[in-house]
Amino acid sequence: MSDPAWIDAALTSARPQAIGALLRYFRDLDTAEEAYQEACLRALRTWPIKGPPRDPAAWLILVGRNAALDGVRKTGRQTALPPEDQISDIDDVETPMAERLDGAHYRDDILRLMFICCHPQLPATQQIALALRIVSGLTVRQIARAFLVGEAAMEQRITRAKARIARAETPFETPGPVERSERLAAVLAMVYLLFNEGYSAGADRAEARGRLSDEAIRLGRLLLRLFPAEPEVMGLTALMLLQHARAAARFDADGAIILLDDQDRRRWNRDLIAEGLALIDKAMRHRRAGSYQLQAAISAMHARAATAQATDWRAIEELYAALEILTPSAVVTLNRAVAAGKARGPAEALAMIEPLAQALGGYFYFHGARGAFLLELGRAGEAREAFDRAIALANSAAEAAHIRGQIDRLTAAAKAG
Repeated sequence: MSDPAWIDAALTSARPQAIGALLRYFRDLDTAEEAYQEACLRALRTWPIKGPPRDPAAWLILVGRNAALDGVRKTGRQTALPPEDQISDIDDVETPMAERLDGAHYRDDILRLMFICCHPQLPATQQIALALRIVSGLTVRQIARAFLVGEAAMEQRITRAKARIARAETPFETPGPVERSERLAAVLAMVYLLFNEGYSAGADRAEARGRLSDEAIRLGRLLLRLFPAEPEVMGLTALMLLQHARAAARFDADGAIILLDDQDRRRWNRDLIAEGLALIDKAMRHRRAGSYQLQAAISAMHARAATAQATDWRAIEELYAALEILTPSAVVTLNRAVAAGKARGPAEALAMIEPLAQALGGYFYFHGARGAFLLELGRAGEAREAFDRAIALANSAAEAAHIRGQIDRLTAAAKAG
């Protein structure tokens, strides 16, 4: 039980509870994060020797609090804490001590920290970025990639969010029902970005991919308990379930990407699909369309198709058109163009995405899709240029390998010609 993989999983799982308790105690985001990190370092030193504690979250809360207080005492030239042996060897007293520190049963308080980060005094982008950093522990690089911005810009965004919360003396208490409803949109966006970070990871990061996606789905199910009649919560959870159901079929044995049309649908997780389809059907009956419901409905079209050839691409394009009206964006238009290409041919699809070149110039999927349309139209030179640009922007080795496969096709065709 002291092997590194288990310790890493335990630290990741305990992060929201531990930081939530430390944040409420110290009323400062940086102090809470530093206290948690110090507790993690001590865990990495002591758990392999002594074995894991009975309650990792309680252990981290207590040790993190003591470590932070020790720093304050040293700064003030006061008496230091007892030796680490005495701090770490807390066995059965961990849980009651942690609960006294937190003032509540922290195990039932995971979502509290999400709603605190998604405070209305912060701009939406800062809310989501802060929640991804504080709640889920994503690195600045991972968050920047999710937002399609540079690391330096994202670092500044998170720093400004922390400073603004500090200046506003934001209360670190559990929001009431009205406040939860007001902040729900930002929380849903945070959960979906967390899922996408896992979903977009390459085959070489299978463990991280599964962990992040599973965590996002778990948070979605927790949100369903808080908002059982909210169709967008149903839609988001359904969307994640339907997409995650394809995980086992998305990469081959060598880690190469398998496109949706080429996937072995027998490997799709039918239990997750059944749960997702039931949720989206229930959400649609509310007749309050939202972006997550529309995206889930698109995934449901793929899930219901027995084969790739049976996919109703015209219906999918119509759903993307509705999504484009509801939440217009270049990425939505790009996805609609892909569906249009399947339904009506690559010429119309290419015409739809050409105006997106400036907005999506730094987006891997734009250049990959454009290259594919050009290849279908027989414009090999332009297709190669698009694929070269896509490789330069690839987020994973699997993405780059997939595009290189397209280039190999071009090379083989040129030699044959």
